[in-house]
Amino acid sequence: MTTPAMNIPAQEGLAARTGAQRESSSKHESSSKRESWPAIRRGMRQVCPACGEGKMFSSYLKVNDSCPKCGQELHHHRADDAPPYMTIFIVGHIVGTAMLITETYWPDAPIWLHAMVWPTLALILSLWFLPIVKGGLIGHQWALRMHGFEDKKSAAPKAPRT
Repeated sequence: MTTPAMNIPAQEGLAARTGAQRESSSKHESSSKRESWPAIRRGMRQVCPACGEGKMFSSYLKVNDSCPKCGQELHHHRADDAPPYMTIFIVGHIVGTAMLITETYWPDAPIWLHAMVWPTLALILSLWFLPIVKGGLIGHQWALRMHGFEDKKSAAPKAPRT
């Protein structure tokens, strides 16, 4: 049996692909392995994902260029729109569930109460969760060596711009 695109036996193609995967994974195994969950937890605590001691943020959502304790560069992160989307998802589930429970157990609640409680709760929870989620995402990016978080000695040299 051959694969139509490459015209090589299917087993050889599979072996070649798994061999290439082993080579690429062994390249990353040579550097120290970074565990995702501890890095995410450190990020959610808003501390450096590498050492767990230095502050990640210099203000509410402004990420430090580097860790004040260990010097790990943090400016590589690409959090972009993911933290707000995740925050909206989390807060929406919390507030939506609370609204449904309230309607179930207190169906005659005045409308002014709904108009005051739910937007206020959504705003407070969003402001509380946003830096936590952003820190966790940056910690995950660090653990996966994304966007420039790779080790300095294993990073490929960049070609000069012309």
